[in-house]
Amino acid sequence: MALKSTLSDDLVKLSDLPVGSRAAIKRVKGGRLLVHRLLSLGLRTGSEIELLQRRGSGVVVACQGSRVALGAGVAEKLLLSPVDKTV
Repeated sequence: MALKSTLSDDLVKLSDLPVGSRAAIKRVKGGRLLVHRLLSLGLRTGSEIELLQRRGSGVVVACQGSRVALGAGVAEKLLLSPVDKTV
């Protein structure tokens, strides 16, 4: 599946990642509050996640044995480096 958009350094938005793909969080395009919220959910820069499903415009990801649902706004702000080179 082709990605809708690519960013510099092969980074893609979580919202554009295909379901079933694995990627590492490289950057958060958000403020301190968003970063703290993500940290409380166990999502930090360098964490490897798997996109499990899309629910409407939101997503469900797996990270270190936990499942986390994220809204579309947050999914747009997470920039990832795909682990699977087929992505």
